[in-house]
Amino acid sequence: MSAEAATGEAWEDVTPDAARRLVIAAVQAFAERGYHATTTRDIAGRAGMSPAALYIHYRTKEELLYQISKVGHLRSLAMLGQARDSGGSAADRLASAVHAFVRWHAEHHTTGRVVQYELGALAEDHYAEIVVLRRQSEEAIRAIIADGVAAGEFDVPEVPGTTLAVLSLCIDVARWFNPAGRRTPDEVGALYADLVLRMVRADGPEPAQR
Repeated sequence: MSAEAATGEAWEDVTPDAARRLVIAAVQAFAERGYHATTTRDIAGRAGMSPAALYIHYRTKEELLYQISKVGHLRSLAMLGQARDSGGSAADRLASAVHAFVRWHAEHHTTGRVVQYELGALAEDHYAEIVVLRRQSEEAIRAIIADGVAAGEFDVPEVPGTTLAVLSLCIDVARWFNPAGRRTPDEVGALYADLVLRMVRADGPEPAQR
């Protein structure tokens, strides 16, 4: 099990302990094997539990995926919303949002891969709920970019398209990040914040190094 999954930092609010262990085990299994190739027996075994014990906490494998996806998307929404509502210029707020979002996807790259790339396996009602959270996160970034355009800080051809480009750039970090690589999650976050500001900046001074 990866150090990220083993710490359980992203799942501290999931209780009781057995339910949290199952979520952590499911994250690792889904990331390694994919949702459809993972069985409830795989998950229970990783958690040190019997398959029957799993059903005490989650009726189906899909419920585990839903729990993982919901927690991940709520965390994303919280950090992006905080950046949107903070003080400062649009550039400051966009840099803060990107830095935090990228750092999270690097620190929790295993979780991020499951949260972002296994959506299609959710049941229809759960999928609809997660889509609402994703749209709210998208709106947070869109609002910052729109503020920057209105203030003359940003020069972009299309706010919605730019928003999707920024989010896609950030999310993809979970796919490739290697904790053994030469950059830390915080360094990747700072790099991406700088890159995104260069993408959207109107003519003017170069963005400050973070």
